[in-house]
Amino acid sequence: MRFRHTLPLLLLALACGDDDGSTDGTTDAAAIDLSVATDSGPPAPPRAIGPDDRPARVTLPDGYDDGGSYPVVMLLHGYGANGLIQGSYFGIPTLAREMDFIAIIPDGTEDTGGNRFWNATDACCDFAPTGVDDVAYLRGLIDEALSTYAADSERVYLIGHSNGGFMSYRMACDASDEIAGLVSLAGATWGDPMSCGDPARPVSVLQIHGTADDTIAYEGGTVATRTIPSARVSVERLAARSGCTLAWTEGAPIDFDSGLAGAETVTERISEGCAEGTDYQLWTIEEGGHIPSLADGAIRGALEWLLEQ
Repeated sequence: MRFRHTLPLLLLALACGDDDGSTDGTTDAAAIDLSVATDSGPPAPPRAIGPDDRPARVTLPDGYDDGGSYPVVMLLHGYGANGLIQGSYFGIPTLAREMDFIAIIPDGTEDTGGNRFWNATDACCDFAPTGVDDVAYLRGLIDEALSTYAADSERVYLIGHSNGGFMSYRMACDASDEIAGLVSLAGATWGDPMSCGDPARPVSVLQIHGTADDTIAYEGGTVATRTIPSARVSVERLAARSGCTLAWTEGAPIDFDSGLAGAETVTERISEGCAEGTDYQLWTIEEGGHIPSLADGAIRGALEWLLEQ
């Protein structure tokens, strides 16, 4: 399977509207500048954390209070995209302000072709390879956010698309002591389950994946000659580490992709026998592709699940 660049497709998706339901060909200006609104009028300059040569942008909730305790959601972009584009596609800065979480939006490093990537699993996407330690980088961002803002260390989450989904799974393996849950859209975990090592604690998982995804196949396969598991197996691997019985139950269908008719997305979950406070779900977008046309409220619904973990 040849891994396709996601940046041009994301730009096309943005032209078709965002998670807030806009269809006029524009994107949310607040999402683009990723700045933080103030009571006095214009947005303040964007906040940033991380090393000087690789900062990450931060969006705080409306009404942020230093005496509060807020969940942290880190957004990880797809291969060839960046945090700015992914943030606008998902509507994360706007949702952070509305849903009272702290958003961290970093960028991967650039490969020789100028495409930003995360060094996640052996399949995706350090193709050179460079060996960049993105686990350490993201751990550093989380630690800095926890020490800088009124953040709840027990409620740190990841949401990633494609390569960002792969990286979210990598963090669930290598940084589970800091992660409570993840949402992966069109990502996958390691092909070899032994590569996940021995996570310190179970991490809740929501995998969202289209059955017609021809970039990261729903049923698994290979990327850059490396094996990837199916969407279902990716969830089951982490559910098994939580002690779950791996018995799936089906819930009500939802509309996740506005480009497909009706409530096209089948929802399933594993909850029996799982460690307290954990949940494992698979949302299957029937006939959905790699970059869905997000229905109004699609990402909000995924975040609502995430923030309950």
